[in-house]
Amino acid sequence: MLIIPAIDLKDGKCVRLRQGRMDDSTVFGDDPVEMATKWVNAGARRLHLVDLNGAFAGEPVNGEIVEAIAVKYPNLPIQIGGGIRSAETIEAYLRAGVQWVIIGTKAVKDPDFVTDMCKQFPGHIIVGLDAKDGRVATDGWAEVSEVQAVDLAKRFANDGVEAIVYTDISRDGMMQGVNVEATAKLAQDGGIPVIASGGVTNMDDLKHLATVADKGVIGAITGRAIYEGSLDVSEAQAYCDSLGS
Repeated sequence: MLIIPAIDLKDGKCVRLRQGRMDDSTVFGDDPVEMATKWVNAGARRLHLVDLNGAFAGEPVNGEIVEAIAVKYPNLPIQIGGGIRSAETIEAYLRAGVQWVIIGTKAVKDPDFVTDMCKQFPGHIIVGLDAKDGRVATDGWAEVSEVQAVDLAKRFANDGVEAIVYTDISRDGMMQGVNVEATAKLAQDGGIPVIASGGVTNMDDLKHLATVADKGVIGAITGRAIYEGSLDVSEAQAYCDSLGS
């Protein structure tokens, strides 16, 4: 299981939000490229980038920063989400050196788009499902739909989606622990490998999550915990490696 540091981009800075609220953010760094270096030096083998402005704008806003990180670390797998709603955007990110693009809002509102993009860019598509009480949220978490996350996962199971980034938005940025049960259930029932996101606070949370790695949970994204020091990237990855997962 991979420990994947999150770098959330807002107005060119590295921030963390609470429950996806743009008006409740904490700035952790003015230089996202420098922050990427910190996590690379800590042993990160993948980075999770989010263009928060882009998520609300519906198109990339911090794309130049994403490209700068990809250029500096050409051998580091990077996944990017936020405002990815066209083939042109996907193509631009992949050309810049990003390995995977995460389709979120567009996946809920236009599932056929995911199917088409998997055909056009095979091996490079991840779907981001952000849910509250099992129901998928869209538009930077501003709207909660009636769509069940597991139903949407099943819809994409045969399309060639590489993974699902699953975020429990009631826990994201709240340091309340990861929703292990919901994450494992989505991986089992949805038929697609899942990367857990939201609520990973400390080693206890990670150890709990690691118990369901064999269900198809392949990674854990962590943000506020590593910025505030309650989780150490090096220690966490070493633990996961020791399990052979």
